[in-house]
Amino acid sequence: MAGHVYIGSFTSAGGKGLTTAAVDPDSGALTVLRTDSAVGDPSFLVLSEDRGLLYTVSEHPEDGGAAVFSLGDPARPEPLGATVPVGGGAPTHLCLHRGHLLTANYASGTVSVLPVDERGALGALGGPRHVLEHEGDGPDPERQEGPHAHMVLPDPSGRWVLTVDLGTDSVRVCELDAESGELEVEREMGLRSGSGPRHLTFHPRGDRAYVMNELDSVVTVCHWDAEAGRLKPVAEVCVLPADASGPNYPSELVVSPDGRFAWAANRGHNSIAVLSVDAGGDRLELLETVDCGGDWPRHLTLDPSGKRLYAANERSGDVSWFDVDPATGTPKLAGSVPVPAASCVVFG
Repeated sequence: MAGHVYIGSFTSAGGKGLTTAAVDPDSGALTVLRTDSAVGDPSFLVLSEDRGLLYTVSEHPEDGGAAVFSLGDPARPEPLGATVPVGGGAPTHLCLHRGHLLTANYASGTVSVLPVDERGALGALGGPRHVLEHEGDGPDPERQEGPHAHMVLPDPSGRWVLTVDLGTDSVRVCELDAESGELEVEREMGLRSGSGPRHLTFHPRGDRAYVMNELDSVVTVCHWDAEAGRLKPVAEVCVLPADASGPNYPSELVVSPDGRFAWAANRGHNSIAVLSVDAGGDRLELLETVDCGGDWPRHLTLDPSGKRLYAANERSGDVSWFDVDPATGTPKLAGSVPVPAASCVVFG
């Protein structure tokens, strides 16, 4: 039986909004079923725990928003209420946590907390309950003149919320008060100056975190202490080969379900970096890079089986899929489908 994927895109760059596609269970091939432009610039998506709702940002640079679609019929997502303002600019990422939707707002350097009602809708207050303002800057005058929150996600224990800020070279560890909706910073972990942290993902075991740095093409390996809510950097690895030239801005890092491999998307180099991960999760090694199948891979994701990797290539306007060799971790291009200004792929 075919499953479904949902693909976000930039309507401001010619994208068609939210694209729904069927997935062939044998080949992994995608077939576009429909598009919906009800939400502008739905660049990042997340599913509810029961997979019955799909939440999206609306990445407008000044008046960003968030919206939700019902997946009663997985092949035909239906808007559940209007787009709700997040009180910040250019939301680039979102997550669900303790009855709230949280968005990381890049342009304003803030994190917003929106209430989710019993139906999963967002319109109860017509906006956020709380907006956390990041402070600080970095050495890059063009990219780090101020804070730029790029990602927000709960840790595997469910106690903490981590916010990743490209502008301040840091990750903040926060707690969310479910009653008040207030997000409070417990501590801030600084990374190497000028690294530009963009995204963070956890090892399947939950005690290691990997930060993808956009400005220096490096992954920072961290120990994660869930009891204390502390990140400790322990190692770094570059996601480019030594002979690489030209600008590069990594976007996403994903780890295999068994924790043996990781893959990073390189925008500029237009490749997928293949990394091995040692048994402890502390040592990552760049094995090779393979062509991403397009131009400017903004997002990577694995299918639920962990056997295929999908890349949303924003500038070439397509989603490519790869069969992953289970022994070597090498992705082999298997196909692609046109999706203008593609930015994110989520499996239903």
